[in-house]
Amino acid sequence: MPTRSSRQNPFDMFNVFCYLIGLILLTPGMETRDLPMCKESDYHFEYTECDVLGSRWRVAVPNKPATCTGLPDPVKGTACSFSCNAGEFLDMKTQECQKCAEGTYSLGTGVRFDEWDRLPLGFVSYGTDMSLENNAANCSNSTWVPKGDYVTSNLDGCTSTLTYAVSLKQPGSVSFEYFYPDDSVFFEFYVQNDQCQSTESQNRWMKRTASDWNTHYMQLKRGNNVLYWRTTTFSVLSSAVKPVLVRNIVITGVAYTSECFHCKPGTYSAKPGSARCAPCPANSYSHKGATVCQQCEAEKYAGISSGTCQPRPPCKTSDYFYTHTPCDSNGKTQLMYKWIEPKICTESKVGAVNLPASGKMETCPPCNPGFLLNNASSCEPCPQGSYSNGTVCSPCPAGTEPMVGFEYKWWNRMPSNMKSSVYSREYSNSERNTVAGEYIYTTPGDMDSDYMMLTLTVPGYRLPHSVAKNTESPELSRITFVFETGCAAGCMLYFMAGYSERKNDVVEHWRGTRERQSYSYIIKTNSTVSFTWAFQRTEGYSTEKRYSADFAKIYAVHVTNVMGGVALQCRRCALGSAKSGSTCVPCPPGHYMLNTTGACHRCPPNTFISPEQPVGEGACIPCGPNTHSNKAHSACISDCRLDLPLSGGVRAHYDLSSLANATSFQSGPRFTSKGLRYFHQFSIGLCGNEGRTAASCVDNVTESKKEVRGHVCQATVVPSDVRGQSVVSSQPFSIGDTLIGVTTASTLNHLSSPAHYFPSRSSLPDIIFYYRSAEATQACKYGRSTTIRLRCDPKGMEKDQLSLPGNCSEGTCDGCSFHFLWRSKHACPLCSESDYKEIVSACIQGIQKTTYMWQEPLRCTGGVSLPAQRVNACVTLDFWLKFGVSTGTVAALLLISISCYFWKRTRKLEYKYSKLMMSSGEKECELPAADSCAIMEGEDAEDDLIYLTKKSIFGKIKAFSRERTADGFDSVPLKSSSGLEMEMS
Repeated sequence: MPTRSSRQNPFDMFNVFCYLIGLILLTPGMETRDLPMCKESDYHFEYTECDVLGSRWRVAVPNKPATCTGLPDPVKGTACSFSCNAGEFLDMKTQECQKCAEGTYSLGTGVRFDEWDRLPLGFVSYGTDMSLENNAANCSNSTWVPKGDYVTSNLDGCTSTLTYAVSLKQPGSVSFEYFYPDDSVFFEFYVQNDQCQSTESQNRWMKRTASDWNTHYMQLKRGNNVLYWRTTTFSVLSSAVKPVLVRNIVITGVAYTSECFHCKPGTYSAKPGSARCAPCPANSYSHKGATVCQQCEAEKYAGISSGTCQPRPPCKTSDYFYTHTPCDSNGKTQLMYKWIEPKICTESKVGAVNLPASGKMETCPPCNPGFLLNNASSCEPCPQGSYSNGTVCSPCPAGTEPMVGFEYKWWNRMPSNMKSSVYSREYSNSERNTVAGEYIYTTPGDMDSDYMMLTLTVPGYRLPHSVAKNTESPELSRITFVFETGCAAGCMLYFMAGYSERKNDVVEHWRGTRERQSYSYIIKTNSTVSFTWAFQRTEGYSTEKRYSADFAKIYAVHVTNVMGGVALQCRRCALGSAKSGSTCVPCPPGHYMLNTTGACHRCPPNTFISPEQPVGEGACIPCGPNTHSNKAHSACISDCRLDLPLSGGVRAHYDLSSLANATSFQSGPRFTSKGLRYFHQFSIGLCGNEGRTAASCVDNVTESKKEVRGHVCQATVVPSDVRGQSVVSSQPFSIGDTLIGVTTASTLNHLSSPAHYFPSRSSLPDIIFYYRSAEATQACKYGRSTTIRLRCDPKGMEKDQLSLPGNCSEGTCDGCSFHFLWRSKHACPLCSESDYKEIVSACIQGIQKTTYMWQEPLRCTGGVSLPAQRVNACVTLDFWLKFGVSTGTVAALLLISISCYFWKRTRKLEYKYSKLMMSSGEKECELPAADSCAIMEGEDAEDDLIYLTKKSIFGKIKAFSRERTADGFDSVPLKSSSGLEMEMS
């Protein structure tokens, strides 16, 4: 650990030099006769700052001011570019390099920080709140914490920063080891120079480590450099977050090393001039500055690089394990018991157990499927084109093809492509053989916090010939395993998949005791070629083995479609002409194979075939309502054009093409306990991705760059202020791979979309899209599902509105079923003629206008357009008024004329009647005789006689009043022919 050299601050050398000059100038005037002469122990030498010529001075600096007098004069120092080699230090008295003594070491022009009982001098750690909101979170205690051999990051949601400032006299470097197991922590390292310029952003983010330490190296420029280690914890899905560990920080390019550093406990250096200290072997120890390691007593033990010895505990059954020897020519194997190495227990204490006797003979289990037991009693793969169940290899029948892969269910020996190891606190691995016949299991490590690792590596994947390639189903392979755990505390079993053993991402984890169960994981890319199972008994570090009896067992592992795999069985394929080198011909898209003959038959319309072997009519799966099969007949999609029934027997037509492209939206902001703001980002590909871009969610933090595609997916997004350079997107997963159907009903195929999640007052029903994701997890054993309600909002804004249930702010209430509401004017039915009305205006100046308007409330969009305004000629109201007045006047005159005519006729009839009655009074029952023979039948002479004499109306009225008799009756003059003659004369 650095001492004086790490305490040197070259930035203060100029102040020291000024202090010494002032001291020299003041010395003649000071009273120095009472001060003793300085001894070598009263002062030390340091260099001043280098001048523009690269020169410097060596000056003596008193350990305590004003304690002695007579300091040596400054002398010219070595060149600023001068440095010592590793294992040497610069003797400031002689200004020459000397070798380090035994028990010490040096890096020459560098410093090493490998002891972390406390933060070394020069390191500064602080916590900050990187949230965009002004939360009251207290991050002052969110610092990096020393843990002895390493320093660990903070995990409370704040951003923790560890800094170190150094001035380099020549170009140098910095290197350190780090352990970064959890992608819920964002970890970056960068350097700022004199101009406060940071390193490039693409190199500042550390690569995640699965279970081992990784080393990071960076070159440094000459001058002042500030080193930053920064982490931000972001735990949403993970129940327990693992911190970032940093150790063995080495910086080269410093000015000089004026002394060597003592070896830390557990290490030693036996020779002078050592550049590093060697670790003590197991069962030995050393103190600080040791030149040799001491052996522990017989009843004590010590691990590698240990500073003390511990008493050996009594041996227990958990301190040994059993395995099997290879099978002999008789098909027998021996049961062997072995102590777990390194052995730390003792059999001499009371209550200790002894190692059981080995050598019991047992019958060998059969070979794994696809293998054959040879004459040497070992398992070898079957020849190409044949298969086996672990006993005898048989050729695949005609019209079939082998189903290649790996299936391990017998564990007599470790498969060649699997490796078992233990990673301790120092994460140094050691091979462990833990096979036990019917299963492979974990054995106790050195400590309960150790990781028990099992890694399977495969070369790649290839789909069989009879499975047609299609882009709708991304499944390339599938791994299935059966496991069991037994724990007394909170143990964890992790399953990881990735590019290699050291570049894995956690897929799933299980806490505590788990009964025997199966788990499957779909492999979508050929880059996933490594699978790792990691078992940890407890997260807390402890030297005691309290949970050594906790275990994890794996009974079977099955991986399909593996390149270079063995044939587990044969599947029937379509018969017909085959390409060169192919053993079978796949059925055309949309066809299934008969179980017996292998002939191809077409599936019914609107059905799809799963990517598994399509055998039998049951392979044709009907599409849901308002969906149809894609071109490859591997999935069901929608064309975004619907014809749905409404109330009253009316059918509505919908065109959702404007909503078909992939759409992303974010939930409301969430905050961790320390105020870190994050969002859930959802991506939706509503109708399907045939000819369209599928919904996509990515991980841009870890090295895997995982991308999830489908109908609906989710990722966690952190604002850019947290990361400093770009938006962080992590933890993507699919919540809808398959479109089940589109309908207005609230339930479909055991999926439901509760109406009370999104209350509506409209009489127009919502359109509901149902999706399902078949990938099961620990919490969602039957996979996840998603429902999207499309609600008509014709008056909404141009930008569509997606919302989550009010009582489920995460979009889901149980973590497995997700529900969304999508308001849009494009979700309304297409407009028709029944959706508008016509309004006819009044006739103005001979013109009448007809205007068309939409019915209110408007519940449609697109479709037919409103007809243009129509203009017609018309007759105005004043014309009809004049015409009516004229017609009325004519009618009135005509009516008056008719009335006068009939009045006259009535008077004639009255006269005739009176005359008739008077004539009948002269002789009863005898009609009066004619007065003249000249009157013909039908003539009325009286009629003419009455009007011979014309009188005015006034005269008639006067005569009428004069001719009334005294008895009140009118006197009617009867004119005879004689009277007429008299009158005429």
